[in-house]
Amino acid sequence: MKKSFITIYTLLLLGCGGYLQAQSIDLLPEKSFTSGIEGPATDKEGNIYVVNFGKEGTIGKVSPDGKAELFVELPATSIGNSIRINPKGHLIVADYTNHNLLEIDPATKHIKVYAHSGKMNQPNDLALSSLTGIIYASDPNWKETKGQLWAIYPDGACKLIEPDMGTTNGIELSPDNKTLYVNESAQLNLWKYDVDSKGKLSNKKLIHKFEGYGLDGMKCDKNGNIYVTRYDKGTVEVLNPQGGKIKEFTLKGKQPSNLTFSPDETKLYVTLQDRGTIEIINLKQ
Repeated sequence: MKKSFITIYTLLLLGCGGYLQAQSIDLLPEKSFTSGIEGPATDKEGNIYVVNFGKEGTIGKVSPDGKAELFVELPATSIGNSIRINPKGHLIVADYTNHNLLEIDPATKHIKVYAHSGKMNQPNDLALSSLTGIIYASDPNWKETKGQLWAIYPDGACKLIEPDMGTTNGIELSPDNKTLYVNESAQLNLWKYDVDSKGKLSNKKLIHKFEGYGLDGMKCDKNGNIYVTRYDKGTVEVLNPQGGKIKEFTLKGKQPSNLTFSPDETKLYVTLQDRGTIEIINLKQ
């Protein structure tokens, strides 16, 4: 798309006790991305990388003012999900169809397989430690409502940490990299783990049990608060590091799949699968 498209309008949603006003605006026209829109990641310049731009198996690049373009086409049969940006500025992409993690150099757009395991169901969401370089990956089995949790090391080695969880989905590290959060979509659980200096997990604890709807992607802000997308509910719920609810933002769409912050954390970008677009929540109140 050649020009910015930011529309502002109000969506009224009938809820318990009255009408709820959407607290978001559109960054892009509807259906700019497929219903597989997922895994947004923001670079230092504020550009947003999102999977499935126009068609499956692609990654789109969206500027902060809403200019969208094709960034890369993934290798044949590959479809991305989560994206994280490593300290080198390279994109790490969960290729769920081929059980890979891909690494993309944004300067050359060269794509290589960073890690692979045939024992994965489908690598879904990723969390990257800036201290150890370990990538933690959720790995759901949607059909059986089960899931796994993996650690992928800088040399590409894959270690299965937990083989028998619920449908693992959203995953995130705290700003100090000392706590890992993992949610289970079908079971509506949010778990936390302590992470030691070598990346080992311990002291698993349930910190929040949600009610109804689903859970998808998560991100932490610089204060350690956890932003959780509520799939089919059309909201983003904000919890403190202990799992206590702080607030909830209402979106226009009903199926938020993931989210990312602007570099200064004044804006929250949310991908909506039912609308094929990105909605913006202004956090500077």
